[in-house]
Amino acid sequence: MEVDDKAPGKAGRAGVLRVIWAGSSLVAVESLLFGVSVLPAALGWLWIFELDFTPHWLDVLILAVTFLPAYAIFAITLMVLSALATRLLRWRTPADAELKLADLGWPLLAWARYNVSIYVCGSLAGPILRNTPLWNLYMRLNGARLGHRVWINSLKLSDHNLLEFGDDVVIGADAHVSGHMVERGRVVTARVKLDDGVVVGLGAHVGVGVVAGRHCQIGSLSMVPKYARLEADATYAGAPVHRLSADAGERL
Repeated sequence: MEVDDKAPGKAGRAGVLRVIWAGSSLVAVESLLFGVSVLPAALGWLWIFELDFTPHWLDVLILAVTFLPAYAIFAITLMVLSALATRLLRWRTPADAELKLADLGWPLLAWARYNVSIYVCGSLAGPILRNTPLWNLYMRLNGARLGHRVWINSLKLSDHNLLEFGDDVVIGADAHVSGHMVERGRVVTARVKLDDGVVVGLGAHVGVGVVAGRHCQIGSLSMVPKYARLEADATYAGAPVHRLSADAGERL
């Protein structure tokens, strides 16, 4: 009986130690990535200041003019390094999994670090690079499967390695596409597959395990429930979504 009574405490302490390690490693990795990404701009500005222009207001003018290019270089470097780091460290969302929050297991902590990394990169680099081929490159490097001519105008996509988009897919501004949900104390994961020509409207929510057929249209502010199957060449809207008639789809 003594062993059984102590077992939960040992398991709890092990979980706390795992969380401490996961949090510390996340901070260390993100700090290193941020520092290395800032380095090109810092070296460039140091070189500019060493030129010692006369009059000195030219230093300030050059600094102001080079701020945007320096920020762009920082953002691109951060995206590439962040994607490579998560791949190297195997921070990924496991497919078709159920992870108990109370267990604080390594798969759950890898999932958490992966999505925090996505959030950090999106917050710092996404505002100027989303909806560009460079953002698609970042998502591909980070595990997403994207076809040709994919346009992603939202930073609310998580679990990149569980996202599969065909050619000519369009994700509207502030649309939310996720490969996970929290349900009854568990993180449940599943792939999201959008076939060729799918359009997700502004502010729409696409749940885990959703499969949308070719040229499916999802209306703005709509909610596609988990594991839904949307037919090809159809228009859906509502919360939860329902299929619209052909005339209603044209008006939408």
